[in-house]
Order: sequence, then C-alpha cells, then structure tokens
Amino acid sequence: MNPTELAEYLDSVRITGQVATPRQDNLRHMQLFLEGNEHLEFGVTRTREWTYDDVFDLMHERVGTSADRSHTEGQDTIDAGKCVAALDRFADRLGSSARRGERILFATGHPAGLLPVHAAFARAVAAVGATVVSVREGRRFGAGDIRQVFGVLVWHQHGGLMHTHFPEPMRLSLETLAEAGQGLPDLVVADHGWAGQAASSGIPTIGFADCNDPGLFVSEAQGQVDVAVPLDDNVCPGLYEPLIAYVLERAGLPRP
Repeated sequence: MNPTELAEYLDSVRITGQVATPRQDNLRHMQLFLEGNEHLEFGVTRTREWTYDDVFDLMHERVGTSADRSHTEGQDTIDAGKCVAALDRFADRLGSSARRGERILFATGHPAGLLPVHAAFARAVAAVGATVVSVREGRRFGAGDIRQVFGVLVWHQHGGLMHTHFPEPMRLSLETLAEAGQGLPDLVVADHGWAGQAASSGIPTIGFADCNDPGLFVSEAQGQVDVAVPLDDNVCPGLYEPLIAYVLERAGLPRP
C-alpha cells in the first residue's frame, strides 16, 4: 500500500478524517492540559510557557484539527496526510533502532485499541535482533498493577487491562528497571502517559496520540517526544492492520 492509498484507507475507517472524538472534547482537553489536569498532563514537562492559542495552533498544524476558532462543537478532524507523514518518521526511527539491536520498550494506555499494534511491532523488532525490554510484573499503582502482554506494558486492574492516561505506570516501570540494575531503554514506543513520562525522562520516544491528546504534541514541539503520530487511538484493533503493514514495510521489518 502506497502513502496515498493508506491515507484514503485511514479516512475510510475514521482512523483519520472525520474521527469520533467531538470538537468540544478537543478544545476542553487543551485547556485541561494547560491547567495540569492529572488525566491530561501525561507526565509532560513543559519547557516554556504555553498559551491556549499556542496549543490550539499547534494542534491544527500537527494534527489537522479545525483552524476555525468559532467552531466549538460537533465534528473535528485528523489530517490523513499528517498521519502518514508521521508514520514515515515513526517507521524510520523504529527500523533504525531495531537494526542496531537496541533495547526497545513498548507500552500502551489504550489496550483495547493499540495493544495489537504495539505487539506486532515488538515481534518484528525482536525478529531482527533487537531486545524487547521486559519489566518485572506486579508493581502496584493505585488499585492495579503493571503487566506485560505480548511484550507490551499495560496497566491491569480487577481482571482487566485498563485505559489510562496516567504517567505513573511508566515512572514505576523505569524505577523497576533501575532496581534490577538495568539501564534505560534506548527507545520507547508508547502512547498517553507512558510516552509523555518516558520523553520527560530523557528517553527517545515515539508513539501515537489522538486529537484530544495535546500533551504529546506539545512534548514533540519541545523536542522531547521524537514522533507523535496523530490518529484515532481506539478504533477496533483489526482496522489498524494496514497501518501495521505499512510501518513494517517502511521500516524494513518482517511481518509477524
């Protein structure tokens, strides 16, 4: 699948284009991020002052949300071309890291959507000799604990894999690695607070972010997150299959 075909596909299944996240949520999340809301700050350390207008303009530039400030409710968008361009950068970074045999940590706060995506990439990098970083499971956070499923770190609670924006699971995972005498990963591939906290900790980080996740795009603009791919991060997992295939081909990695 070439970039044009992928962009058309992503729009057709609403991974990009007219996505499910409503405009009012996007605008509200920008403000909450700036206020330091615990669910939306994502562990991102701000290195300069950001205004609401700064973040609004950034989200239009990096994601493709509407530039119309009078548009406050209803449909919003993610630009497929911006998504594919970011996927190209993501694939190049993942492929180069894998071929160097680096230690790569995978994690997701959206297991119902993105776990199979991260798992496919974890299998592919392992197949060419990279190390998928393992973290001792069971470290507690709140009422749950950290687990690793198919090479991907997730937060577990009450028998289920939980959707989380919190950065604490990544903080605890890095602490667990240090306690075990292991160094920091060479690369983190993640989303939500897993990605934001890793980047704020100085670890090269690439990952995914929805149009209501301004923190990771701010982190990218500050030079912390290396690549933030704009997309709907919670469609049915099977819909990401062409995206997975595209990234692996671009990265020069084997299909699992």
